[in-house]
Amino acid sequence: MTVGATILGCASARLSEDERRFFGSADPLGFILFARNIETPDQVRALVNELREAVGRGDAPVLIDQEGGRVARLGPPFWYRAPAAAVLAGIHAEDPDRGAEALTLSTQLIAADLLDLGIDVDCAPVADLAIAGAHDVIGDRAYGATPEPVAALGRIIARTLLEAGVIPVVKHIPGHGRALADSHRELPVVDAPVDLLRRTDFAPFSALADLPWAMTAHVVYEALDATAPATLSELMVSTIIRTQIGFQGLLLSDDLSMQALEGPFDRRARQCRIAGCDIALHCNGDMEEMIQVVEGAGHMDDAGLNRVEAGRAMLGTLADFDREAALARVAALLGGHADFGRSAGS
Repeated sequence: MTVGATILGCASARLSEDERRFFGSADPLGFILFARNIETPDQVRALVNELREAVGRGDAPVLIDQEGGRVARLGPPFWYRAPAAAVLAGIHAEDPDRGAEALTLSTQLIAADLLDLGIDVDCAPVADLAIAGAHDVIGDRAYGATPEPVAALGRIIARTLLEAGVIPVVKHIPGHGRALADSHRELPVVDAPVDLLRRTDFAPFSALADLPWAMTAHVVYEALDATAPATLSELMVSTIIRTQIGFQGLLLSDDLSMQALEGPFDRRARQCRIAGCDIALHCNGDMEEMIQVVEGAGHMDDAGLNRVEAGRAMLGTLADFDREAALARVAALLGGHADFGRSAGS
């Protein structure tokens, strides 16, 4: 099977004829949705179906960033609003049993919303650390400042998503939490020594290395490769991510349209693939950029396709899930935190 080594976004809530034709010829592995693509449940379902019909594959993965907190593309009045990672981590620190139950139920509610729309991949959990003094692009998206709780809570999220039937994408491997800049806007450079990175930033990803999908960090780690961010660095992918961390699943670049990266989009895509990423991810839906990304990324190889199938083989089914009971229980567990729930009357 010949499939493009890309995951692409689209421009709005409905496909244009140009997009439909382009996706049909480019045949990306799958697609990613953002707030600009979201209006109502029926509209999202229709868009998901259109995207899959465009490539002629009913199982083409459709991704979304639905972490909870400030990174959530779905929200009220139609969908569950999950708390930020830091809220759930705080509850878990006070009472591990209560925290684990809240995290499991919250993740099940997210999964139920995604599955109802036909979305089958969630770009979560975040396994980056909350490092004091770093840029707040991670901030309350992190489940802690040390590897152990981040790995433990990331494991709960990933296991719950998989059991429900949703592929988790652990991010941003090998660690974005120490960055002093937002990679959406500029290229972060981390100057920490290798032994510190291995003990801290890299450790949660090592603990979660058996997960099926991961997303890279657009971060330069000077002590390892001062010439390129991890996304574009063969040393960082092959030596650090694949070998030392031990991640062998499907590896996505972070969004190639982010301002951390420079140069033509075909070169960005080509470099990430040469580095060892299975998938070049491009999110903003800009047609001219996507054309270049598709040209640079080429097609998936057998190893990448096998990784996709291995991830699918891990999936369970969210059966007999009582949404209203879960909402009531998680509200009680969260103890009235404001950063939770649906809109009034929903």
